Amino acid sequence: MRLTFVTTNAGKAAEVRSLLMALGIEIGVRAIRLTEIQSDSLEEISARCCEEAYEILREPVFVEDSGLFIERLNGFPGPYSSYVQRTIGNAGILKLMAGEENRRAYFRSCIACKLSDGPVKLFSGVCVGRISHEPRGSGGFGFDPLFIPDEGDGRTFAEMDVKEKSAISHRGKAVRLFAEWLKLAR
Repeated sequence: MRLTFVTTNAGKAAEVRSLLMALGIEIGVRAIRLTEIQSDSLEEISARCCEEAYEILREPVFVEDSGLFIERLNGFPGPYSSYVQRTIGNAGILKLMAGEENRRAYFRSCIACKLSDGPVKLFSGVCVGRISHEPRGSGGFGFDPLFIPDEGDGRTFAEMDVKEKSAISHRGKAVRLFAEWLKLAR
């Protein structure tokens, strides 16, 4: 089965491709800009994007949407993380968090897959942690320099290599669930 990951995020594409290859699943990647609906639900956003990707390509596809949810900011930026990253970036998040003691946050990932004219299947992963006081590390992308996962050793995602990050990340967890299902669906 040919399976295509639709994303315009090169960092995300590399991460997901690496994870799936390690699990024995090869994918193609297509950079197609999809209509991202405004919703507070990653599941709703992912499912709609997946439907659109399937309609465009008419082949088995999957998409992934993720968000950083900061407790002190009532879950902001959440599903709007991509927009927030483009507009205020890591510096803006740190400014919003200035002086805050509660730095609890979590990353959430939702993969949506459509193999045929049937329903979209959803797979989610969560990684709990906290926001650092300054950006640290040069790896990863997006908010990775700010996020310190609880399951880690005190480093941010950006201070980890892809394999280390994927072992504990929200995206890694969602991809592993997706891969398990995919092996059964083949």
